[in-house]
Amino acid sequence: MTQVTTKKDIETINPATGKRLKHYSYMTEGEVNKAISKCQQAFEEWKNVPSDDRAELIKAIGRELNNAKKQLAQLMTDEMGKTLEQSLQEVDLCVAICEYTAKIGPKELETEERAMLNGERGRVSYAPIGVIYGIQPWNFPSYQVVRYSIANLMAGNAVLLKHASNVTGSGKLLESIYSKAGLPEGLFTTLIIDHEQSDEVIKNKSVRGVTLTGSPDAGRAIGQKASAELKKTVLELGSNDAYLVFEDADMELAVKTCVQGRIYNNGETCIAAKRFIVAEKVYDEFRDRFVKAMSEVKTGDPNKESTQLGPMAREDLREELHNQVVESVKNGAEIACGGKVPTGDGYFYPATVLVNVKPGQPAYDDEFFGPVASLIKAKDNEDAMRIANDSRFGLGGGIFSKDEDAAIEMAEKYFDTGMVFINSFGLADPAMPFGGVKDSGYGREHGGFGLKEFVNVKSVMKR
Repeated sequence: MTQVTTKKDIETINPATGKRLKHYSYMTEGEVNKAISKCQQAFEEWKNVPSDDRAELIKAIGRELNNAKKQLAQLMTDEMGKTLEQSLQEVDLCVAICEYTAKIGPKELETEERAMLNGERGRVSYAPIGVIYGIQPWNFPSYQVVRYSIANLMAGNAVLLKHASNVTGSGKLLESIYSKAGLPEGLFTTLIIDHEQSDEVIKNKSVRGVTLTGSPDAGRAIGQKASAELKKTVLELGSNDAYLVFEDADMELAVKTCVQGRIYNNGETCIAAKRFIVAEKVYDEFRDRFVKAMSEVKTGDPNKESTQLGPMAREDLREELHNQVVESVKNGAEIACGGKVPTGDGYFYPATVLVNVKPGQPAYDDEFFGPVASLIKAKDNEDAMRIANDSRFGLGGGIFSKDEDAAIEMAEKYFDTGMVFINSFGLADPAMPFGGVKDSGYGREHGGFGLKEFVNVKSVMKR
């Protein structure tokens, strides 16, 4: 059974069983306009709240997220299929974001004094601008929302959320958690709307900025609609992240970490490890060990502790992924393990490795949003970096090498991505900027950078 969405209704589906979870109705035009108006009214008061007081409320949201941890984690697993263990980890990350933002927020947003060329002292302030509209995906139902909403609330803005329809319940629960923490009514509002209604939200004069996490095509569409209204955007889009295995890599670490990087969150992560580019000198060893490890990944009920890989979030996403595999094989790629759609309930897909991956195949050129790894042979370390950058994407990537200083230098000078992991795989750290380049979008979140994406950087000068 596929997820059912119509003009008026949403039925969320458990991807592990194919069974319906809950029914939701889209909001009417009047309800949407009323919600936006209420959000704007809440902003008019919130913008004048001192940053230290905002920080205290952000801390309270973190505490309330922690209190609701089990409930929220279970709902995320039920709605999109990630393992329960990883859902719990996601809530922990959300709590950490609240704590970190509350800690650094007041200092980051302080008005600065600057010496002007005329000898006078100028001031630079960071003023909130209004209602920020977030269009968020299903793969991290809580983290994606917390990432943009907490930064903007700390900055003094108000927040609207359009969540992916298959995780509608998670969006509504987050709204309830924020409210329970004491956030003023209307300041964070989840809108249950379709794409046409969303376009009207972007046009609404109260909406001052738009942030999207999604595909490059979605980014182009939303970016064009927002720019037509002269509204700033932050776009965090897809990627085809390359993990480079250099000639001197610790092979055991590289194999273990690359498997984790490919199957984490069921492989449905923009910053997942997707292309594995291995120097020819160690290619055969890595291939044999990597394929063996991937073939032994335990797929099954995401609620069981022993499960490493749950179902894909929707049936259509599984079909799309498998079609990419089939098309790659038609163009010369070979399946080393996996690659077959299993029978039975749920939208499961096995951990899969493709070898003989070349340009012109989806496995080389496109993003695989699921547990399929593309294994590519490079002549040497330098060639591996060339192949890594031979992509229209640029979100993250990684390097495995025992010479960490050289790997760091190579990452900083040559890796054309927003993030690079050395001898590790990571998703996000609240203290480090998150974002990409090229078709992976623009703008940064985390590390204090997200606090200033949607503020008015205001100069105040005197003669």
